[in-house]
Amino acid sequence: MADTALMPIPGQIDPVPTPRDITPRADGRVDLLGLPRLRIAELFAAAGLDAKAAKLRAKQVFHWLYHRGVTDFDAMTDIAKTMRPWLAERFVIGRPEIVLAQHSTDGTRKWLLKTDDGHEYEMVFIPDADRGTLCVSSQVGCTLNCRFCHTGTMRLVRNLTPGEIVGQVMLARDALGEWPKGSMAGLDEVEDEDGGGYTPDGRLLTNIVMMGMGEPLYNFDNVRDALKLVMDGDGLALSKRRITLSTSGVVPMMARCGAEIGVNLAVSLHATNKAVRDEIVPINRKYGLEELLAACADYPGASNARRITFEYVMLKDKNDSDADARELVRLIKQYRLPAKVNLIPFNPWPGAIYECSTPERVRRFSDIVFEAGISAPVRTPRGRDIDAACGQLKTAAQKMSRAELDRLADEKQAALG
Repeated sequence: MADTALMPIPGQIDPVPTPRDITPRADGRVDLLGLPRLRIAELFAAAGLDAKAAKLRAKQVFHWLYHRGVTDFDAMTDIAKTMRPWLAERFVIGRPEIVLAQHSTDGTRKWLLKTDDGHEYEMVFIPDADRGTLCVSSQVGCTLNCRFCHTGTMRLVRNLTPGEIVGQVMLARDALGEWPKGSMAGLDEVEDEDGGGYTPDGRLLTNIVMMGMGEPLYNFDNVRDALKLVMDGDGLALSKRRITLSTSGVVPMMARCGAEIGVNLAVSLHATNKAVRDEIVPINRKYGLEELLAACADYPGASNARRITFEYVMLKDKNDSDADARELVRLIKQYRLPAKVNLIPFNPWPGAIYECSTPERVRRFSDIVFEAGISAPVRTPRGRDIDAACGQLKTAAQKMSRAELDRLADEKQAALG
């Protein structure tokens, strides 16, 4: 049973959840997942080690935790055997609890996860011919109430901690067998020329997008700290060029994102005028379109080599006209933005008030933007059969009985042989 109340915060108000970097455990041990070396050393010192020993043990544990993916102190062979029980009594290296794992017919995988205090959230892995992308959540629920998004119909419960964020990446590597080296035989010779293909050691998980449940910039500190561990050369060692953070337009935090994290930026635009964006992306009532585009123009590190991505969901008779396409081009050129546009066919969900634009209308919209010299590919919907597509993430396990969840898990295991 979850022990954190829902946070009744409407989309136009900045949520200010109680900050914490560790979720308390019932057994009293401290989960080290998501903590940097210095914080681990501080905890070791507080538990009784002298400063020198705490620093040494923190360095060792950090390596085993993030570089090797180890969850058992007994597996840390360079730590004295007498020291390992001391660590195990006081600390743990956790993983998010898997409530349900689903596998789409197109190869997409979705996991329903649970925090130590009983809250559920989701992550999605999307394999492609030349890359594998993990879609990571930053909050339990969401506060933005975007009207086309299923996740937006949830209430915000709380921010995820750094451990709960980076834990999604760790869990995906566990599932893909990628500790410490890729397991895809035959791909060792593949070159990584453009930052988009498999890594030379054959890893499946090559890219991360902060596009799961929640608004990452409303959980800035925890997202930043988690991504720093992902990018740490002694840790998960994933380049910032392979990480994209998506925001609906929390303008005051965008410059900090560029300066303190430095990852690629994606913006959920979805409209080219105030009236429509106010309706479908309510945060526009607080941070308007012009203010948002000016912040994009000022985003640190944006260039033709690292373009800003504008996400644009295609809604029938709402934002998909030729005039909308031309206005989108005009705005990008007016603000001199190094940008590309991802056109996203709307993914329907029960109760949605919108319909997806026709394929012909989507192609026409794309052609207009392309003809103006701006890349505007149409994103192929993935994982629709397991509600893993863009805008569909919403925890639904509370609607299932434990027997139903167990049955699904048994069926999945049987299918795997």
